[in-house]
Amino acid sequence: MLRTKNNKTQMNFSTPYMERKTRTSEFYKQIELIIDWKKIGTLINRYYTKGYTLKGEKPYSGLVLFKMLLIGVWNNLSDERTEDYVNESVSAMRFCGLDLEDSVPDHSTLSRFRSTLTSANAMDKLLRAINKNLEKHSIIVNKGIKVDASLTSSPYKPKGKTSYEIAEDRKEDKVTPEEEKKQSSALKKVESKGTDKEARWLKKGGKIIFGYKKHEGVDQNGLVLAVHTTTANEHDSKGLQPLVKKTPKKYKHKGVWTDKGYKVPNNDTFLQHQGIKNRMQHKACRNKPLTEWEKYFNKLISKKRYVVERTFGSMRKWFGSGKTRYKGLNKTHTLHVLEAICYNLKRSPGLVCKMAK
Repeated sequence: MLRTKNNKTQMNFSTPYMERKTRTSEFYKQIELIIDWKKIGTLINRYYTKGYTLKGEKPYSGLVLFKMLLIGVWNNLSDERTEDYVNESVSAMRFCGLDLEDSVPDHSTLSRFRSTLTSANAMDKLLRAINKNLEKHSIIVNKGIKVDASLTSSPYKPKGKTSYEIAEDRKEDKVTPEEEKKQSSALKKVESKGTDKEARWLKKGGKIIFGYKKHEGVDQNGLVLAVHTTTANEHDSKGLQPLVKKTPKKYKHKGVWTDKGYKVPNNDTFLQHQGIKNRMQHKACRNKPLTEWEKYFNKLISKKRYVVERTFGSMRKWFGSGKTRYKGLNKTHTLHVLEAICYNLKRSPGLVCKMAK
């Protein structure tokens, strides 16, 4: 700490750090008041079976590990950095339910836990469970869902030129002509090591992206109600029906707002059969331009569905969303849902205060 001649404080280098720690601690306390973590822990235990380690050590609860995953997303940290962060932060340890003398789960335990939830398809259920807590505080607004898609790039791109290897003919004497023809003509695509074999390429806005696409449905405040993940090259229109099916009935029947990318006959028919108000923007076709009324309708839809674009922007700013550290569609979907949960929780204290005014 530096002082002036009259003994007044000029600068305290620890002050900004302590203020940040204080804000983080207050945020954790606010979340504890909103979420019934006991019920969330019970849900996690359906999918995460705890057992003693080979060394006879007591296992960590699934809730502790889940809270650490949230901390990792909130701070845009890898599993290794998350382990270090919780070890160094008293407020983070308290949020996770750990005492100072407790050991913190290591990064490999976190990775295995995430894989367990992914394999059990538990993430969408956890999002719904968290949202039920928010509903009790009237944080989620039930006025239909606003839908949009965003890309998530993967660093595990194929490297170099695509190559193929030709299967060799077998050396045995007795090989039928059909088998010989099949063997000699078979081509096998050779993937470079470390490539994510499930990710796909897409060119958008002049940029070529390798990865995945996430579709999200949000409420009027931009809080995420459901998430659906596809490869990057899948057309937006195919993501609407799976996303709507994941959304609780009480939200989707108020209407579905989307841009024109989702406007295809199959989706129109689907919404009609489901009894859902169709709020998809109209799309011009060849030799069939939009009418003045359709243009006006599209402007009205834009004024409603901007909130989902704001949600994507906030996720990129706060969590570094739009990139994945994981390989595979299912693991990337787990990341997308974790980001949605973290976004909803981060927004919730402010929305509670707003309603109280």
